[in-house]
Amino acid sequence: MNQDFMKTKPIFPLVLSMSLPMMLSMLINSLYNIIDSMFVARIGEDALTAVSLVYPLQTLVVSISVGFGVGINAAVAFFLGAGEKENADRSAAQGLLLSLLHGALLSVGGFLCIPYFLPLFTSDARILDWGMEYAYIVLSFSMVITVQIAFEKIYQAVGNMLVPMVCMAAGCITNIILDPVFIFGLGPIPRLEVKGAAIATVIGQVVTLILYLIWYFCKDMGLSLGRRNMKLTGEICGKLYTVGVPCSLTMGLPSLLITVLNGFAAAFSPVYILILGVYFKLQSFIYLPANGIVQGMRPILSYNYGAGEKKRMRRIIQICSVMILVIMAAGMLLFLLAPGIIMKLFTADVVTVREGSAALRIISLGFVVSGVSVICSGALEALGKGFASFLISLLRYLALIVPAAWLGIQIAGVTGIWTAFPVAEFLTAIAAAVIFAVIYHKNVGSIPS
Repeated sequence: MNQDFMKTKPIFPLVLSMSLPMMLSMLINSLYNIIDSMFVARIGEDALTAVSLVYPLQTLVVSISVGFGVGINAAVAFFLGAGEKENADRSAAQGLLLSLLHGALLSVGGFLCIPYFLPLFTSDARILDWGMEYAYIVLSFSMVITVQIAFEKIYQAVGNMLVPMVCMAAGCITNIILDPVFIFGLGPIPRLEVKGAAIATVIGQVVTLILYLIWYFCKDMGLSLGRRNMKLTGEICGKLYTVGVPCSLTMGLPSLLITVLNGFAAAFSPVYILILGVYFKLQSFIYLPANGIVQGMRPILSYNYGAGEKKRMRRIIQICSVMILVIMAAGMLLFLLAPGIIMKLFTADVVTVREGSAALRIISLGFVVSGVSVICSGALEALGKGFASFLISLLRYLALIVPAAWLGIQIAGVTGIWTAFPVAEFLTAIAAAVIFAVIYHKNVGSIPS
């Protein structure tokens, strides 16, 4: 497969062609998350709270998988841009093998963690039983997640966005169809409630991986993932982990943030844990177009970096920045104008709807400015500067928001948790712009025009 189109095709249609398939697949994935929560909520608020408590662990598995996948993506695209096909093959194959190993470790670690993690946030026996039941099932399939995400990033690196879109969409649609079947029971399948939601989830994940394997073995992807290329080498592993480790830490920070904020919220009422769980699922829906653009931009930018196309790189970043800021402005308006309607999708409780609506309005005030951090982090990852991207996310998801939430609680009670979001986004955006400008000038500014 020839990837020269990444440095010859007009930028705006190129970004759209690379981003739209990922936006669509991520949209379906986000809709699944929301619909899944809606089905679980029909069992009762305790069931939704139980699933919300497990959400940070699920997010951690996905975050580590995506983070390392970004390392694979950046390495493969860079080597293809530099004309080093053999190194691109090795990067993809070794990345796939390491992803399998990561999945095994995550399953074992999750099993050891579950009995100690969930009781930190509730002593309610029913919530704990449901939460542990759900967690043991979904975490046992961590290897499926890590490998399917590795395939996703490899296909993106060669400019093929159709395969990830189809595979991810098929898995999510399978989830959506099977949720009511396993949760409420249908025909010979008994009513399994929260356990049924977990079973539907893992079946959907398996469907996605099977489709990736079928596609790989039936149609040439332009890379060789054979055993010969899977032999681990220090050079390739170093390049994968240089971006992958910081990016995995970056992607894992939201899980840590959710855990900390759940601890803060639990001091007030389980209602606020539910609201946080709903928000973080909605957040993935709001941010998905921006993340889709970043996923489309990343291999294009890496390829042109490897090819030394300095002017084209600058234009790619400018166009993607405008697109992301417009999208985040639309998300902010949605949360400001219709928070009550959104909350009623998850609960009919008047107090929960009222408190949730207030939270969504406040949090959304940071959406537009957060676009600066999103584009800077994505561009730095494309340049192979994973640590710098991690630093931005560390500020955004931990170093600024947690102290802001703690201080906000002292001043305004639970409202201080919601206020911490826009405060942290504004401060992080300033830091992100400075970090990106310095690194971009140092690494790209030296490329001959």
